[in-house]
Amino acid sequence: PRVLLPTSPAEERVHPGHARKRAARLQEAGHARTLFFEETEGGHGGRGDRRPQAAQTAMKYVFLQRALTAKA
Repeated sequence: PRVLLPTSPAEERVHPGHARKRAARLQEAGHARTLFFEETEGGHGGRGDRRPQAAQTAMKYVFLQRALTAKA
């Protein structure tokens, strides 16, 4: 299945290094359907501006839609 790993260097609950390492290991193992997205600002609660939060949410829904409708 396709994998999306979103993270942020400002994440205060889970260090972004975990997502980076996971993405690298998946790609090394030949899992070509791994997508890694690192937002440069924000954190677990996001940032004050709602537009980037809305864009991220839309990106996740588009990813989900494409993953569900993709042919194996």
